[in-house]
Amino acid sequence: MLHSRIFQFNPLGTNCAVLWEDGQEACALVDPGMSSPDGAQDLFDFLQEKGLKPDAILLTHGHFDHVWGVERVLEKYTVPVYMHPADKDILQQISLSFPGAESLSFLKHNFPTVDIADGEVLTTGGTQMKVIHTPGHTPGCVCYYSADNNLLLSGDTLFAGSIGRTDLGGGDYDRLMDSLLHKVLVLPDDTDVIPGHGQPTNIGHEAMTNPFLQPFNEPDEE
Repeated sequence: MLHSRIFQFNPLGTNCAVLWEDGQEACALVDPGMSSPDGAQDLFDFLQEKGLKPDAILLTHGHFDHVWGVERVLEKYTVPVYMHPADKDILQQISLSFPGAESLSFLKHNFPTVDIADGEVLTTGGTQMKVIHTPGHTPGCVCYYSADNNLLLSGDTLFAGSIGRTDLGGGDYDRLMDSLLHKVLVLPDDTDVIPGHGQPTNIGHEAMTNPFLQPFNEPDEE
């Protein structure tokens, strides 16, 4: 059984998920966005309490609020950081995710990443996670999907009742809607969703009630 613990970090309330299987010491960290030493300590205390040790960091995209705490994790654990290569510019140029913030050097990040591709399967936290490339919010946005556990980590592609914004550097509304229609909504209705911000949801609920997705639910004209 896959377990998850969600932390909300930084002023933007980014969801960081810890994922681990029963009887496993290894765990995956998804989007460690802690912006303070206290936030990092909360995460590390939890890992110690549960007897867990990260074996990978999974990034859904390169925006600063999702990567804010990566260096803090790497100072303590030697783990690969997986990210789609299309977001490398966003990771290194803070102005693409925070307009006018070029002078905020503390938001800049330059840690090494391991490239991932659409359809690739990663084994982390004792389970397999499929990479689903869902460009739109950013060019390199991905979701991580565990079919065995009926779970999707959707990052900022899909939220409970909303979708990712597309007005930042690299954003593309048409690509986002294409990603949602052809790669996300096709998953089973009972797939649980942990988004990048806000409350968990599931695919069926969003397909039926999310106002941004309703046009795709209209019956075909005869």
